[in-house]
This record gives sequence, C-alpha cells and structure tokens, in this order.
Amino acid sequence: MNYKENRPWGTFENLLDADYCKVKQIIIKPGQAPSYQYHFKRSEIWIVVRGNGELKLDDKIYPIITGNVVNIPLKAKHQIKNNGDEDLIFIEIQQGSYFGEDDIVRLEDNYGRI
Repeated sequence: MNYKENRPWGTFENLLDADYCKVKQIIIKPGQAPSYQYHFKRSEIWIVVRGNGELKLDDKIYPIITGNVVNIPLKAKHQIKNNGDEDLIFIEIQQGSYFGEDDIVRLEDNYGRI
C-alpha cells in the first residue's frame, strides 16, 4: 500500500518512491495552501489534474488550471494555493539526490510550522 499522510492543507500520497525519483498525488483542500518553501536537494514537476488555484513561484503569482504542467527548479521558492471550491489535485514528480520530507525550508506557513 502507498504511504499517505494528512496535512492541515490536505493530503499527499506516495505513488512511487525510488532512488531516482519520487511521485506523489497531492490534494489541496479549498481555500488552503502548503507553506511557501524551497528545497536544497530536489526539483519538482507538477501536473495539475483537477481544480484551479494560483502558484507563487519566486515571489511572482501565476494562475493554475487543470492541465497545467509546472517546473519547480532546485532552490526555487514555491507555493500552490487552492482558491477554487473543489479539491485541487496534482501529481508531483521529484528529481534530485534526496527526497525526504526534511528537505523543506519553510519561508511562510499558515499552520505555525516555521
């Protein structure tokens, strides 16, 4: 069974956890957003499969809709926010030298995790 974790903003589920990449399904609840963060050891590619919202990438805001593919380079500051009325779901593909949850540097967080 895949590993699934609840977070204050929604859930993530590991679909693949290999030494060369990690693939997650991430669900953001309406009105919620994970922290504004970056990673030292991984880049990410996001494929939005349901919902809409906005992406904050290196302090610039971009609209996000179903079908978007987003590239998050290594060390790029990023946050996705669900500003719709249904779950925002995307597939996250991580590439790099390390995929642990402790490679998160939080810059802003609505849930007191800095």
